[in-house]
Amino acid sequence: MTAFEHMERPMTRPSSRFWDRIADKYSRQPVRDEAAYQRKLKVTQDYLRPDMEVLEFGCGTGSTALVHAPFVKHIRAIDISERMLEIARGKAEAAKVGNITFECAAIDDFDAPDETYDAIMGHSILHLLEDKEAALAKVRRMLKPGGIFVSSTVCIGDKMKWFKFVGPIGSFLGLMPLVKVFTAKEMEASIANAGFAIDHRWQPGNSVFIVAKKAR
Repeated sequence: MTAFEHMERPMTRPSSRFWDRIADKYSRQPVRDEAAYQRKLKVTQDYLRPDMEVLEFGCGTGSTALVHAPFVKHIRAIDISERMLEIARGKAEAAKVGNITFECAAIDDFDAPDETYDAIMGHSILHLLEDKEAALAKVRRMLKPGGIFVSSTVCIGDKMKWFKFVGPIGSFLGLMPLVKVFTAKEMEASIANAGFAIDHRWQPGNSVFIVAKKAR
């Protein structure tokens, strides 16, 4: 697996066919760094409460939503890949988890009233968006005052700046989705500039994991 194994959460519509095509294979792959994944889950759960309404965009096959579901009231989990969502629903049914609603939607199309959610998660997705700043602005608007945004984002600009020249070719040929190249510091700056206060930051490998609170 490469630096792009975390691209599970597709949210740009031209990429939907790509993710539908690889969904079954992806769902069978083990997490590359299980220890890091478990740490992220634990840190996130320290912020969750039983009364919380949560949104996860780019939920992929639903693994993260399923783990967090027992800790919150409800999770609305969206993704653009119908096949990913089929797998996610099957996993939820098998686990008898009933407080997750899976639906096909992209964050750029999705809308909800202001201050709807207590927490929003966007894992392995922001580097796949055409305009992450617009998505972050929408996330902030949909969060309640003091709400949290939890993200884990591949930042290949720290070590693979050259990918900005190669990636568009692969995307054009349908070999991979759109992948934006930026550094971890640039990712942090985008979150801060969107009106968030970073409460927790950790960078295992190429990904930066951030828990940020909506500035009041």
